Amino acid sequence: MKVVRNVGLEMKNSFLSIVGVENVKYSQAHMLAYSYDATANFQAMPDLVLSPRSTQEIVEIVKICAKEQIPIVPRGSGTNLAAGTVPTQGGIVLLFNNMSEILELDKENLTVTVQPGVITQDLSNYVESNGLFYPPDPSSMKISTIGGNVSENSGGLRGLKYGVTKDYVKALTVVTPAGEVMKLGGKLAKDVAGYDLLSLLVGSEGTLGVITEITLKLIPLPIAKKTGIAYFNSLEDAAETVSAIIANRIIPVTLEFMDKGTIGAVEDFMKIGLPREAEAMLLMEQDGNDKQVDEDIQKMIAIAKENGATSAILAASEEESDILKTGRRAALSALSRKRPTTILEDATVPRSEIAKMVKAIQEIALKHDLQISTFGHAGDGNLHPTCLTDVRDQEEMARVEKALEEIFQVAIELGGTITGEHGVGEMKAPYLEWKLGTVGMNLMRTIKQSIDPQNIMNPGKIFAKETKKRLVIHGGN
Repeated sequence: MKVVRNVGLEMKNSFLSIVGVENVKYSQAHMLAYSYDATANFQAMPDLVLSPRSTQEIVEIVKICAKEQIPIVPRGSGTNLAAGTVPTQGGIVLLFNNMSEILELDKENLTVTVQPGVITQDLSNYVESNGLFYPPDPSSMKISTIGGNVSENSGGLRGLKYGVTKDYVKALTVVTPAGEVMKLGGKLAKDVAGYDLLSLLVGSEGTLGVITEITLKLIPLPIAKKTGIAYFNSLEDAAETVSAIIANRIIPVTLEFMDKGTIGAVEDFMKIGLPREAEAMLLMEQDGNDKQVDEDIQKMIAIAKENGATSAILAASEEESDILKTGRRAALSALSRKRPTTILEDATVPRSEIAKMVKAIQEIALKHDLQISTFGHAGDGNLHPTCLTDVRDQEEMARVEKALEEIFQVAIELGGTITGEHGVGEMKAPYLEWKLGTVGMNLMRTIKQSIDPQNIMNPGKIFAKETKKRLVIHGGN
């Protein structure tokens, strides 16, 4: 591929004429600002940063990039945790700060149509003010964008009961790598016409086109919700409680887990009264009608006590509930204060295997002499082992990489996956074949090549040049 590292004056003027001088950034300071995302140890400078104002402007930008073979990296707020928005091959970074409008709320069809730059929390607040509910709630929702959520198929604390972003995407407007506009889906309850191209674009991480408009499904706002909190002296007891809750046919809206290291970090950060001596904590929430909510939350508290909880109580007020949920959402921020580099991972296993996965993470951390704290969406098996390290220490970083490889492999051996919600990006690309196999990878490459034959759409993501060699660990498992 031809990568334009030094965009000449003529080409800059072409982009200026499309988006306007105020929407082009190319100073060293601006390039540095968009050279990284929330992923540790990945950075590369783009050539230009553009802020288009419409689908038509994106069409014109893409046509120039296709002609000149210039890479395009669509970017939301940069909260990506797999180096999915790092411009590692240079080119154009596309921002959507000028495309951040809520275009339509359709109460008859229970949909909302937005531009990709809308902030997730703003959308949530808007629809709730109208008595409706958009469930996906990534921890970064205060700053993440809907376009980024769709590109990464983001999850969140409410994923156990309500699913992830893909479950709410009804329609997309997409600019293809050839600069053509494609409209997918609609406000329909049913549509099985042809291949499911809509689902193909959701979670494609900007590698198949540029999403410029999104229609999302909404549901009625739940009438009531209650929150419970339980503390344990062992991680295994907490994990067994999760399995027992699901086995009792209770599907909570939220069932979140934090280990001792995370509890201490959050308490240092927020000072909300979390017990530092606890080895694990479960945050349990249910919503729905009053009677069902009360029955479910009381049953979850009882199950926690039966499984060894040292304390299991109902949050005293909605304010206390909000503080506890804010504490869980702040886990990454709290842990990142501990050491210079924080690497947050995303191993996911079947719920029945959570206890084994948590134990394996502890063993791996001890084996490689690393500080790994774990939190996550225990109810759907999505754990976030978080390694606190220092990128300047090359020897320690080598141990970190080995530990993460082992964590991914254990997750797969337990019937899980290398990512439940963060995406593959560039960081996890070398491990994707472990999950999909050679046949799966070849099929994905064929799809990518057919849609983006010049490989200009977010090149280098998802598809690694080389696959990591599988390890022999845990006694040959």
